Amino acid sequence: MRERILAAAVGLLIILPALIFGGQLAAEIVVGLVLLIGLDEYVAMAFPEERRGAFVLLSVTGLSIYAAALHGSSGQLVAALVLSALAVMVRVLFQDLPVEGASNRLARYTLGLVWIPGLVVFLPLLRSLEHGMALVFFSLGVTWFGDTGGYFAGRFFGKHKLYERISPKKTWEGVVGGLVLAVISGGVIQTLGLPQLGLVECLVLAAFLDAAGVIGDLVESMLKRSFGVKDSGWIMPGHGGILDRIDGVLFTAPLLYLYVVVLRGL
Repeated sequence: MRERILAAAVGLLIILPALIFGGQLAAEIVVGLVLLIGLDEYVAMAFPEERRGAFVLLSVTGLSIYAAALHGSSGQLVAALVLSALAVMVRVLFQDLPVEGASNRLARYTLGLVWIPGLVVFLPLLRSLEHGMALVFFSLGVTWFGDTGGYFAGRFFGKHKLYERISPKKTWEGVVGGLVLAVISGGVIQTLGLPQLGLVECLVLAAFLDAAGVIGDLVESMLKRSFGVKDSGWIMPGHGGILDRIDGVLFTAPLLYLYVVVLRGL
């Protein structure tokens, strides 16, 4: 439990203040660093035998997509996506590796670009909106408090497995406990800093995002099992790597952004 608290402290004392109080530029820099660490962890899982080359390719293409999404036009973003896809295909084409595995390698490269740069960019995009600090709080708070509530509820009351094939320790009791804490945190954040969204609206939204965070966690567990690793990395004591900490946020931040911008037009 002590290690888990230390892992949470990394987010609360280092990442979160920079995201919220450091301004838009600081948020983009911090999330960019998180992106690079996440890609390094992904490469260690997906490309253990060609780690250096894979990291260089994914970091260059991933940062280009990240920068274009934040500061480029729609045309520049499309160009970054197209050039990244071409770079991946050219690398796999000229690798001196069995051709039978080419489609698998292409899929792993594409997954890395979509899963990490393609989703983590929504955190600074949320930060750039009106009441952006509160929206970042909402995404991280609902996800992390939901995870914490799920951990303790599952530990003390868990009996019925949620999805044992993918995550043997997760239980339905943990899901319920996480949902309760996530909804409470969503209501508190709305009261303190989200006047443009209604209280009931935020409670429902928090429940939806909590469910999305659980799915994001299960997706990462599935990928780790498929790659044959226990944790994505070691950077956060007791909690594995950066990806183990932000797997839920990679689902909640994009969905919150789409809700606020596309559905609510704020």
